[in-house]
Amino acid sequence: MLRCAAIEQAAGGNTSVQAKLEFLQRTGTFKARGALATLHGLDKEQLAAGVTAVSAGNHAIATAFAAHTLGTTARVVMTSSANPSRIAACKSFGADVIIAKDVHEAFTMAERIQDEEGRFFVHPFEGPAVALGTGTVGLEICEQAGEFDALIVPIGGGGLIGGIANAVKQLRPACEIIGVEPVGADSMHRSRAAGTPQSIDQVETIADSLGAPFAMPYSFALTEENVDRLVLVDDLQLRRTMGFLFQGMKIAVEPACAASTAALLGPLREDLQGKRVVLVMCGSNIDWDTFEKQAIFDDPAA
Repeated sequence: MLRCAAIEQAAGGNTSVQAKLEFLQRTGTFKARGALATLHGLDKEQLAAGVTAVSAGNHAIATAFAAHTLGTTARVVMTSSANPSRIAACKSFGADVIIAKDVHEAFTMAERIQDEEGRFFVHPFEGPAVALGTGTVGLEICEQAGEFDALIVPIGGGGLIGGIANAVKQLRPACEIIGVEPVGADSMHRSRAAGTPQSIDQVETIADSLGAPFAMPYSFALTEENVDRLVLVDDLQLRRTMGFLFQGMKIAVEPACAASTAALLGPLREDLQGKRVVLVMCGSNIDWDTFEKQAIFDDPAA
């Protein structure tokens, strides 16, 4: 955990801010937690057959890392929008990478690999094993942060917030847990409004790591049960927050990682003033050229 003086100053109102720096994890995101938990649950025969996955980058890297660590093989499907540095990172762990035009095609290709090769599909956000892995983030926050009033977590498919919230609500039931989605990838907002998991036709956000095209039953149920509310941030807020975090904290993170800070300095600023807030900063798999194009260096709260 890190006490964030720059964010506290920007938030104002004596708000106390700590951050859980998951972008410092091996593979650059929290994703290795769920991937390792999933692979550790496979029997010897299934592990020997190998695994497959779908990802814009972070989950593919984590699955490749987990496969390499446990001595098996990974064939992963990444979208054409995936950053070249993420593809290279995935290959560095020995994975075979296949490129799909979009996330919908990627899931279809992964299903075919699963059927034809017998590989186990490591889901990017759904299922008990993923929640078990991401739940360790929540346990560590409760151990490391002391008392806190609010916890802000980015949402892609819901695997991260579902696991975290399930753990935190058992240990800190009075804590308000808030999920944040990009405007152009709001599947969890739509699911909550409908009362059932929903999909979106197209992902339209620079936060590709949060670009899940649909919600699914297990992670949706955990979110419904344990997450108090959701907020939205747009790409401009994400870009300005990326610049702010670089200037104020000297960290260069991907748009998804900036989402929790963008929410605090944007839609949640007045509500959480004077509160003890924990931010989950989820990933930093971004190259400098992309960061320089996306980040805006001015006041994110203006």
